[in-house]
Amino acid sequence: MNISPPLAHPTRLARRRYLLAALGLAAATSAAHAGPLLDRLRERRTARLGAADEDAGHGLPAGARKLADVAYGADPAQTMDVYIPADAHGAPVILMVHGGAWAIGDKAMERVVDAKVARWVTRGIVFISINYRMLPQAAVDVQLRDVARALAMAQQKAAAWGGDPQRFVLMGHSAGAHLAALLAVSPTARFTPSPLPVLGTVALDSAAMDVEAIMNQRHLRLYDRPFGTDPAYWRALSPYHALTPGAAPLLAVCSTRREDSCDQARRLAARADGLGMQVQVLGEDLSHGDINSQLGLDNAYTGAVERFMAGLHPDLASRLR
Repeated sequence: MNISPPLAHPTRLARRRYLLAALGLAAATSAAHAGPLLDRLRERRTARLGAADEDAGHGLPAGARKLADVAYGADPAQTMDVYIPADAHGAPVILMVHGGAWAIGDKAMERVVDAKVARWVTRGIVFISINYRMLPQAAVDVQLRDVARALAMAQQKAAAWGGDPQRFVLMGHSAGAHLAALLAVSPTARFTPSPLPVLGTVALDSAAMDVEAIMNQRHLRLYDRPFGTDPAYWRALSPYHALTPGAAPLLAVCSTRREDSCDQARRLAARADGLGMQVQVLGEDLSHGDINSQLGLDNAYTGAVERFMAGLHPDLASRLR
């Protein structure tokens, strides 16, 4: 399999051209696709403003503490923020992977962190939000290894943070949901260091569960940059093709306002069913961005996701009542 090297760092002019092309694509795309495209453009704008501005509004639950920028590798992008409940001991852990078209975003963005920390850290759950290397610095297969490394290191350090390394839930949004799902259904032995199995995974609105199928038909141009032209690379980065019998349960949340997301989720679930693996599909009448930002608010959507997580372990069930 030929894996193309990461693209060279773009010039300022190239960035401008890329943004203009994305804007043009958004204008020319059907309404069913406009939501996620606009959300990705907003994420790009947020990333340019800087994580410090986003982080300024975060409030911690009473007695909780935050460990910022904990390194899990030598690169400055390989860091995580850890939100620890008061008096945590043997607590379950949620590890969150932000989205942004494999090229933008940050672990401290409000829609990634705020509502989730407010709800779950209050309930005695450790919450970790990670950064990882992105395009053009790192190709998608490198990003996958970063997420695996972050998970393995977080599990190694979990006890010192009041968490249980055996009780991790993996979560991601958009491109982060693709990476989380791909990691969750792949054999852990392919990664070094090798993470422990997770209890389950929550994939928030990824439309890239079968990359090969996407690339073999008419598709959004935003997929060309991360996935290139090599069919072997497409298959290697498809959760659909990586499904491994015995993998932990996965919940695929999808926006019913899009044409592609729920179709991809149902496709993954059908293949998983044939392999004896549990993949549930949760369709929500929310935008691509709201599926991320509204998770953790007191609503029926959060309740549905929590029912899935409660079924993963009795300790989670007791905390999510």
